Amino acid sequence: MTVGLPAFLLLAALLFSLGLYGVTSKKSAVMVLMSLELMANAVNINLVAFSRFLTPEKMTGQVFAMFMMVVAAAEIGLGLALVIALYRQTKTVELDHINELRG
Repeated sequence: MTVGLPAFLLLAALLFSLGLYGVTSKKSAVMVLMSLELMANAVNINLVAFSRFLTPEKMTGQVFAMFMMVVAAAEIGLGLALVIALYRQTKTVELDHINELRG
């Protein structure tokens, strides 16, 4: 039994939906960053699945997915640095309690 393209697309849609729910409903900045990572991983699954099933002789989807992983790692590093800086200023990472950024 082989797993086809619709199974991968369903998995990616489920992961993207969970990430979107997390971004819109969570109050913690760290949870929002984790939800954004879920959404990025869903896009990576789509890239690899389409590349595998539509053009198996080329590896364009895998190359784009690797590029996105590098960009996501840099994004998380920067995002966590911002969360730490935010915590040092406001003593909270709850997004609802932060109403103003001071210079």
